[in-house]
Amino acid sequence: MEPFILKDTRYFLIKEWMDQFPNLVAGFTSKNGGISNSNFSTLNLGLHVNDSITSVKENRQCMAEALRFPVENWVGAEQTHKVNIEMIAMKDAGKGSLSYEESFKDTDGFFTFNKNILLTLCFADCVPLFFIHGETGAIGVAHAGWKGTVNGIAEEMVKLYKTKGIGAKEVQVVIGPSICRNCYIVDEPVITLVKNRLGNIEEHPFNHIQENQYELDLKEVNKSILLQAGVLEKNIQVSNFCTSCHEEHFFSHRRDKGSTGRMMGFIGWKED
Repeated sequence: MEPFILKDTRYFLIKEWMDQFPNLVAGFTSKNGGISNSNFSTLNLGLHVNDSITSVKENRQCMAEALRFPVENWVGAEQTHKVNIEMIAMKDAGKGSLSYEESFKDTDGFFTFNKNILLTLCFADCVPLFFIHGETGAIGVAHAGWKGTVNGIAEEMVKLYKTKGIGAKEVQVVIGPSICRNCYIVDEPVITLVKNRLGNIEEHPFNHIQENQYELDLKEVNKSILLQAGVLEKNIQVSNFCTSCHEEHFFSHRRDKGSTGRMMGFIGWKED
């Protein structure tokens, strides 16, 4: 079953989590319903992609109103395809929300227990990973391109939960919209890294199509890493949406040949 439902033209929500936790806001934006033009048409939320900063700020304010979560309470990152995860406190509210220069440097994941903080990361094919532990309220989000995936940002988040006394079996994860196997072709060096990461698993998440060319399912690689880290299969949901195939909803770095906007993955608790 698809975990994401389209709330309006601008964004999708994680339905089961929203039903389970009424004060939670968690989901993924589309490319529609904003004011950006040209390759960034229309709801570009990336502050770093040469779109008009005025347009991006207005798009972000638009999303803040739609989610009823003030942009002053967002946090954002300078994402560098690594595995660094930042612990977020209330004092961090607003950092990177409207300024890329003020965002968390060299960061591809956020974690917090705090309410009134919206954790946000930008995407345009890479895998968004959403984490929650309902009992304590611990939430997280991570950005996993192929580099972050093979270097184990999914496992790093699970380890962080463990340092807070939360076992892997207690964590729920949703793997969000990202590029699918059919649309994502990589070369032998990337596949070698995937093999090294996963070891001898029964079913490989890639397919050899011709010399030095493989179709790679990054969602499944991340799911395998989560399972190896101890997350229960019943606690992992995987989106069927592909950012490249589903052109009506999403920007895609691959499909759009690098000149495109960014969607935003978001998760946060509102005050009771």
